[in-house]
Amino acid sequence: MACSSGSCESGCYKDNNEVEAAEEENQHSLKNEPPNGVPTGNNGVNRHNLCIKCKSNENIAATNPTPAAFAAGGDGGRFCAECFRSNLFGKFKFAVTSNAMISPSDNVLVAFSGGTSSRVALQFVHEMQCKAQKNFDASRDRSLPVFGVGVAFVDESAIYPVSSQQLDDAIEDMKLIVSNLTPPRKVFHVIPTASIYSSDLGEGKDRLRELVNAVSDVTGKEDLMLHLRMLSLQKIALENGYTKLLWGSCTSRIACHVITATVKGQGYSLAADIQYVDARWRVPVVLPLRDCLTQELSMLCCLDSLKTVEVLDTPRSGINGLVSSFVKLLQEENASRESTIVRTAGKLTPFDFNRMPASDDLNCNLASLRRQKKYNLKLNESLPPESFCPICNSPLSKSDLLSLNDVENGQLSAETFGAKCCLSCLFQILPKERPSVEHFYSFLPLPIIAQAKNDNHCNRRWLR
Repeated sequence: MACSSGSCESGCYKDNNEVEAAEEENQHSLKNEPPNGVPTGNNGVNRHNLCIKCKSNENIAATNPTPAAFAAGGDGGRFCAECFRSNLFGKFKFAVTSNAMISPSDNVLVAFSGGTSSRVALQFVHEMQCKAQKNFDASRDRSLPVFGVGVAFVDESAIYPVSSQQLDDAIEDMKLIVSNLTPPRKVFHVIPTASIYSSDLGEGKDRLRELVNAVSDVTGKEDLMLHLRMLSLQKIALENGYTKLLWGSCTSRIACHVITATVKGQGYSLAADIQYVDARWRVPVVLPLRDCLTQELSMLCCLDSLKTVEVLDTPRSGINGLVSSFVKLLQEENASRESTIVRTAGKLTPFDFNRMPASDDLNCNLASLRRQKKYNLKLNESLPPESFCPICNSPLSKSDLLSLNDVENGQLSAETFGAKCCLSCLFQILPKERPSVEHFYSFLPLPIIAQAKNDNHCNRRWLR
């Protein structure tokens, strides 16, 4: 018989069944334990390499250990490819539906530069359009139409040096990308910045160069080109009947803008630039990638083999370049820094134009309207309209409006034009000497002159 005492040292034997059971349990534990001592799941995958969402597939860091895969930072590499893509598309779709960015009757123009942000935005819009088309084909009454999509590239080769062959190749690559995203068919537009002057591109390029060269500040030149880019997109959108302009600004770009705007003294208008919707323009601008990091977008392009086109990708300089490098360092130290900057700036009170205008369209998404009511995005009709800077279209603050007291309504000249601009444009874009101001004013495009002439300063809103 087996000894029942655990402290017995007499050398008596144990029961054979007990010995066999102990050996079997020991062998079973050795099978499940990997050589490095790290626990594994039922499928033999290291548990530390499992997706934090589905808990079944290996995460991206384990299956795709490339620099692009690790570039997402934070929890990006801890998802599997399928969950990561679903999570990123969920952010995009929630931004679209929560802010009524796209309705069935819309015609959306996607601003496409060829970079990762605009490439992912175009891909996600295409997927939403495909789903809408399937629902339309499957419905019996076909009461909800499918929104249209167009793609626009702004040609700034008149200012930024690029060979004609390189530009032509890039445009052909963009056309190929857009043509592959069918059905439904998408129209591709190429808009030279000089087209905001006239149909004569030769004359327009000369006037554009004279205008940009009149700005001595490096940061001012970059900001002026950004404003002219928006005017070009607005022009092509109006001419072709588009109702929304989709801009690919992501969290990383917005975080840089928050700091640069603060440095430039644009704190009053900052809240207008970082919201999901910006309806101060004739064609409202929407930012569905506002909650997505540029590292996440780069990772998606790598995982899904989304082709990007590098053209006119000049490095930023001046204040914009310094802030971009600073934010990049912050993000490398802590993967949540950019999101923290945007969330902090998001506490600023938005303007009334940071929502979609009221629409009589019966096909508008009711769920989007309910979400707008939930977030109290209501228009305050008791407040007079804002006054805007004719160059950057930023809302003017009280200090900006005080300089207009001596400017008579309806009269505009090179001398009085500066009084209608915001302080940032006044110090960074407008020349200081009077002859230079007159030279700069003579080359301004018609939309900027019309903005300055038509702006009604009688209805000024001093406080928000």
